[in-house]
Amino acid sequence: MSTDAGAGKPKTTQELLDASRPGDWRTPDPASTLYLDLAAGRVVIELAPDFAPEHVANIRTLAKEGFWNGLTLYRSQDNFVVQFGDITEEGMPGRPIGTAKPKLPAEFSRTADGLAFHALPDRDGWAPETGFAAGFPAARDPREGQAWLAHCYGTLGAGRDMAADSSNGTELYVVTGQSPRQLDRNITVVGRVLQGMEHLSVLPRGTGPLGFYEDPAQRTAITAIRLASEVPAAERTALEVLRTDTPLFDAVVESRRNRRDGWYLRPAGHIDLCNISVPVRSPPAM
Repeated sequence: MSTDAGAGKPKTTQELLDASRPGDWRTPDPASTLYLDLAAGRVVIELAPDFAPEHVANIRTLAKEGFWNGLTLYRSQDNFVVQFGDITEEGMPGRPIGTAKPKLPAEFSRTADGLAFHALPDRDGWAPETGFAAGFPAARDPREGQAWLAHCYGTLGAGRDMAADSSNGTELYVVTGQSPRQLDRNITVVGRVLQGMEHLSVLPRGTGPLGFYEDPAQRTAITAIRLASEVPAAERTALEVLRTDTPLFDAVVESRRNRRDGWYLRPAGHIDLCNISVPVRSPPAM
């Protein structure tokens, strides 16, 4: 796709998106889309079954059986994450997990074989290669033959204890600060927020260790967490996500990587994986 807008003038990111075609966009699978509903609004999350299939399967079960409904966001650590789930007092029984599995394997990475990986042109300090896979920011090591999802802003991960396989998908966190890439391949990433980050990033910071709220009254109640496929069509949030395997996406990345509009005196010529925001939009009116 040409980036020229007139005689030698590169197109802006918005101009590129305005010229997009229907095939440049995709509709997230409702069976892999979570709605985190809060009093303040809805957070739309896309799950990543290609990278964490067992966690995603458990999360689907937990959502269908209403596990998180009425629980809280109980942690907000400055420049790091918000976390939600069942914060049970020590020694007290936790909320039953129904038919979900009580134990899951660690899904920190997956084989790179058979994975369509759209690589970025620039070097990364955390991985030999970075790019996008299945629409998610990802990294890859060709020598190891492994690929994994990166901890960028909006990433959804499954909290764990010391043991690598100690997550069952009930305790989840969303990255709300600078990308903590040191967590890559140390914890299971299960998805990312597509819309509604403003409802999470504005939460008051917890004053306890690691940002936990010391006063339970400070916690944010979860109205419900549901799969979009379980929500009546009229109540769903209609969204389209820019595909990350197209010439248009490459042009959008380059428009951010080498800003040449009048304000920028020195184009950077480099872009970090987590500085690429994949555009999301409401479907255009027919």
